[in-house]
Amino acid sequence: MAFFSKLKERLFKSSSKLDEGLDAIIEDGGSVDGAPDAVAETPSPKEFADAAVQAPAAAVSRSHKGADGTEATDRTPGRSARGPVARRALDDDMLEQIEELLIASDMGVETAMRVAANMAEGRIGRKFSTAELKQLLAGEIARIMETVASPMPIFPKRPQVVLVAGVNGSGKTTTIGKLASQFRDAEKSVVIAACDTFRAAAVEQLQIWGQRAGVPVLTAQEGSDPASLAFEAMAQAESEEADILMIDTAGRLQNRNDLMEELAKIVRVIRKRDPEAPHNTILVLDATTGQNAVSQVEIFRDVADVSGLVMTKLDGTAKGGVLVALADRFGLPIHAIGVGEQIDDLAPFDPREFAAALTGIEA
Repeated sequence: MAFFSKLKERLFKSSSKLDEGLDAIIEDGGSVDGAPDAVAETPSPKEFADAAVQAPAAAVSRSHKGADGTEATDRTPGRSARGPVARRALDDDMLEQIEELLIASDMGVETAMRVAANMAEGRIGRKFSTAELKQLLAGEIARIMETVASPMPIFPKRPQVVLVAGVNGSGKTTTIGKLASQFRDAEKSVVIAACDTFRAAAVEQLQIWGQRAGVPVLTAQEGSDPASLAFEAMAQAESEEADILMIDTAGRLQNRNDLMEELAKIVRVIRKRDPEAPHNTILVLDATTGQNAVSQVEIFRDVADVSGLVMTKLDGTAKGGVLVALADRFGLPIHAIGVGEQIDDLAPFDPREFAAALTGIEA
């Protein structure tokens, strides 16, 4: 399955939330082509969106046999392919509803207001159908995201040191395994340093991913100093002339100063061997945390000079809009997104495919 198809299928919670909400907005105060204006009695966009999250199956077309034995399709209200199309004129009330929907999708207040304002520019008074409104929204999301879509740069420096950080459960270990596999496929030699020395389970998990990717994993005795292992891993990667050294760090809460200081120590120690290291500092974010990802970026950026982001677990959340908020607020490169646990469920970030999947339209 192509990654876009997988992304569209697995972003169902987010896309159904926006899809159903936009449909409600058009029906609330819209009119059917060729018929007098009428206000449909529908829930508010926020209520409709919340309901879509609780019962996403309502947003899915369901095929069944009709009375004559032919294939028929049940659709959500206002979506009949053969019936009249409802349209609504864009005005201040409609813009406010769009903002509420985007905020409910975890886009954040500032980003939601900016996207809605961009959608309205030069279009006030124009009538939109749900499909047209989705296309317009997808275009504005893609425009924000295009400036940050960037694969992780590969430098001639050997070894290129890639420090990977993130909070507990963000998907760091699986991301390292998937990236290592991709580097190997690109004919790069890779070494992984398991610097989460306080959790034996974390080391074991990384070793499993290393085996899947065909990449050696350097470990140390449980409880050892993570910074010392990182320093030794650099020496070994240099001696083996490895192209890339990936350093896994312990998952840490961004509000734990002691753990953040440990991360800062790793950075200081590896810079004793190479003042320019780490050459990439990737922050792995869990999409299910929603707006909490914003504070994670702020704090990790200050401690470890984050150079790029990877967003995981987009298949398990209705909060995919947070990635738009991160792009709008920080402008950090988004290297890749993940939508599953398989080794090929991580792909370079494509802004137009993401915007299409998020809004539930075809790319």
